Parts: sequence; C-alpha cells; structure tokens
Amino acid sequence: MHTERFYRYLQFEKRFSQHTLLAYKIDLKSFAGFLRHQYEINELSDASPDMIRSWLVSLLEEGRSDTTIARKLSVLRTYFRFLLKEGNIPVNPTVNIRAPKIKKRLPVFVEESRMNLLQDLLPLDKSFPGLRDKLVIETFYQTGIRLAELIGLREEDVDIYSGRIRVFGKRRKERLVPFNNAYGELIREYLQLKKLEDFDNNPEVLFVKNNGEKLSPRFVYTLVRKYLEMTETPGKKSPHVLRHTFATHLLDHGADLNAVKELLGHASLAATEVYTHNSTERLKKAWKQAHPRG
Repeated sequence: MHTERFYRYLQFEKRFSQHTLLAYKIDLKSFAGFLRHQYEINELSDASPDMIRSWLVSLLEEGRSDTTIARKLSVLRTYFRFLLKEGNIPVNPTVNIRAPKIKKRLPVFVEESRMNLLQDLLPLDKSFPGLRDKLVIETFYQTGIRLAELIGLREEDVDIYSGRIRVFGKRRKERLVPFNNAYGELIREYLQLKKLEDFDNNPEVLFVKNNGEKLSPRFVYTLVRKYLEMTETPGKKSPHVLRHTFATHLLDHGADLNAVKELLGHASLAATEVYTHNSTERLKKAWKQAHPRG
C-alpha cells in the first residue's frame, strides 16, 4: 500500500523519530476514517481538495486548535507530495489549501532569579537519586537539549575532559554542546555513584531510574514539574520550558544568534529567532515602567 511505503520513506530516508512517525500514522488514519465515513472512499490517494477542506472544517467544528489543524494539514501535504513524486497521483490536492493562521506565542521561560532559586532547591544529599535529579535539571538548563535527547544520552556521549556532550537530535543529527567545570564535576560524582549501584540492565545509558531502568518521558516530566512548582514559576512547567530558558538567557547575555541556533540543534535560524522576542518584550516592559513617557 501507498501508506506503508510512505512510512518506510519517513523512517529510513527522512529518518523521522518513532514519536513523529506515530503522529503521522495517527493523522493519516484519522483522515482515512473520515473519507470512508463521509465519502465511502477507501484510498487516501483518491481524496480531492474539497474532501480535504471538508475534513479540516470538521476538525474545526470539533474544537481542534489552529495549531493542531495546521499540523494535520502539513502531514497530508507531506504524504501527497510523496505520492506525486512516486507517480501515484497526477496532482497534489493540498497545493491550494491554506492552513489556519496561527497566532505566534512567545516561548515560556523561567526568570534568572527563579533559576537561581531552583539551584538552591535542588537536592543537596549525595545519594544516587538526589544527584541524578539535580543533574537532570542542570543538564536541561546548561545544554538546552530536548527531552528525547536527554533520555537517549549514553555515558560515552559525555567527555568530561574536553567539557562537551555529544547530542543526537532530530533525524539523528549530531551536535556538540559544551559545559562548565562545575557541571563536569557533577557528572563525575554521578557516574561514580551509578557505578557503585552496579546496575546490570542499562550500564551504558547515562540517566537511569533507581532500579537501573532507562528514564521514561513521564518520569522526567514529573521531576521537572516538581522543582519548577517549588519556585512558583507561572505558566507551563515542562522540560521544554528549561530549553526555552537556556536559549533566552543566552540571548539576554549577548550570545550570537547563530551560535544559539547551533547549540539548540535548529535546522533554520527562523526557529531560533523566536527567542529574541522574549528579550525585546522584556526591554519594552522595562522601558514602559521606567521611562517618564512610557
């Protein structure tokens, strides 16, 4: 079937992650169900522009957000471009379909004062769980890596002597992220404790649970939320917020935008530029509060 070839294309040629691949499968399955129910059509390749528009309208009526609808349309566009390239359809039915306009939202981040407070709230004990929890938070803030990247880190990816972590990002793109001596010492202490625990199920994985199992996304989410709530940080409390914080603080202190782009592993500068708006908005707020004519 066309869809199976498409999934293989995404997995082996585009090198999509399993998480992204699953999202594509869910969206295409949803659209296929809509076609069968509304039009008695069993092949996605038979879909017309009007059918696609009808599906998007139905999603809107269900109360789906503009962001969700735009993402689902993007999945269809990728799929039909693939079919066109393979010669399975004469034209791409999504060409003239516009996605809903999405209102840009500034990334949520933690103020420096609250990050300093968080540093004081992290575990001081030298137990394995305490040191691991502290290191997870520090890794997010000092490197800006993504949740999946942190979970996928292996001991061999950390070079304490050169002060760098090797990170495999989206589509297995490799990048090197530096860290300071204090973080390197924290890593060293953690690895020593981890070795004493004598885990035999995941000896190469950097971060593990108390039983030696690889960290799960839920475990990390719960951990990050726990400590961000202690600082009374408003808004979202997730690992990605710490990634936003890393980028925003670098730019606040004069870091080069291209350098931040490379550290974050962004494919384009446009994805990084959104963080400059945080700094700009903060300057505007300070000006309005302090200037006589603000």
